[in-house]
Amino acid sequence: MSDQIQLIPGNSLITATPEEGRMLAVKMSRLVIKITQPDTEIREKLRPVYASDAAMLIAIGQTVAIEFATIAAANNYWKDK
Repeated sequence: MSDQIQLIPGNSLITATPEEGRMLAVKMSRLVIKITQPDTEIREKLRPVYASDAAMLIAIGQTVAIEFATIAAANNYWKDK
């Protein structure tokens, strides 16, 4: 299954704006979860667990931040835009 999931949507980290970059970071973070736990039913059962755990929510935010940092660097921090 993992070879069917495209971890970089559109095969590019280039976005027009930082907002688009942030949205891409969220999407990529969600795809990491999907490839790590491909069973939809299990993922749905786990949502209430992490939804009420502050440490897990912070970890999710950190994952998105790391993805966003990568995207921002790929876009030269949008300095030319």
